[in-house]
Amino acid sequence: MATDAFREPCPDRILDDVGGAFGMGAVGGSAYHFFMGLRNSPRGERLAGGYQSVRMKAPPTAGAFAAWVGIYSAVNCTVVYVRQKEDPWNSIIAGAATSGILNMRRGLASASRSALFGGVLFALIEGAVIMMDKGLTDSQILPMGNRIFKFTGR
Repeated sequence: MATDAFREPCPDRILDDVGGAFGMGAVGGSAYHFFMGLRNSPRGERLAGGYQSVRMKAPPTAGAFAAWVGIYSAVNCTVVYVRQKEDPWNSIIAGAATSGILNMRRGLASASRSALFGGVLFALIEGAVIMMDKGLTDSQILPMGNRIFKFTGR
């Protein structure tokens, strides 16, 4: 991928990804929990309920998101180091391993199912990214009307 060339090297990439994930989890979790607090509070207490919901639930949401991304980045860096390649398979393997690792406490069967689901999900995401990249590069080639120009070598 072209975007990976501009990222930090692997040990620093993990911390960079965890920090970004915590920030996104904090912002997204705050918005989600604020609106859920508004919705679930009685009339006259909605604003206070939204605020309290954010105070109570947004930090664990941000921490959980950061933990998930931290494990994913660590596994992804490990896979890149072992395979010595930067390709979509690294992301698929890292997604499957992360899903399995996070469900290990529920047992081997649950972890295996989760790893399979995570791998399929990341394969679908990587496939969509590849198709979008291909579609964007193909759409940048503009046709020259109805004429076809060939180079004859003369």
